[in-house]
Amino acid sequence: MYKKASESISEERKKYLRHLAYKKYGILSVQILILVFFIAIWEISANLGIIDSFITSQPSRIVDTFLNLTSNDLLMHIGITCFETIVGFLLGVALGTILATLLWWSDTLSKISEPYLVILNSLPKIALGPVIIIWVGAGVKAIIVMALAISLIVTVLELLNGFLQTDKETIKMARTFGANKAQIFSKIVFPANMETLFNSLKINIGLSLVGVIAGEFLVSKAGLGYLIVYGGQVFQLDLVMASVIILAIVAALLYEFVLILEKIVCRKNFRK
Repeated sequence: MYKKASESISEERKKYLRHLAYKKYGILSVQILILVFFIAIWEISANLGIIDSFITSQPSRIVDTFLNLTSNDLLMHIGITCFETIVGFLLGVALGTILATLLWWSDTLSKISEPYLVILNSLPKIALGPVIIIWVGAGVKAIIVMALAISLIVTVLELLNGFLQTDKETIKMARTFGANKAQIFSKIVFPANMETLFNSLKINIGLSLVGVIAGEFLVSKAGLGYLIVYGGQVFQLDLVMASVIILAIVAALLYEFVLILEKIVCRKNFRK
């Protein structure tokens, strides 16, 4: 009788998992159909003259441009943008985590810094572009600093808020057992905010890419941002649209990388 009950539960579980799988594939199928429909309408409208393909381009011309780019240093442009994004992203995460830790450590320093952090967070970082170029020079350094400027404050505010929201009763109990501040942070506060950290990473990978593209708009002679600006200057909308699509794919892959990293870290923590 116990065996039959366990088999019945197992069958219900299998049905539930199948339902989840069908739902997942159904959503993915609808997403793909929407994309295919949009591309088909775009191509047909351009061929029939409903829209001006010179202004909006069209999928077939974008594909031709992409094929042409693959034989003309496309990988170099993608590599430069990815390198600048990853460096700016890693610097933003590292410095942001350190600053958030210092602000959590010192309540006085946190209160002094709060209005400045709020102002810097609301300030359009792109407006600092000319200043950054003058300070560090035109080139890769300026682009990385731009990415860092956009992602840093968000990381600090996100992590600091998570640190401050850590369960107060758990911290109080650790103090009663004689734990010092370093032990409380390393054993309780930081581990409790791994989800906050990865949420910050998911946001910052996109912000870092935005900073890099903004920097490439201003000073770069290579990269996807450069291709977009160059295409706009010579009225090659096919090049602009192809670069934007490639940029979207790069952004999706970088975000997926963060998700994979999150799964690996969470799996290791779960095993512990």
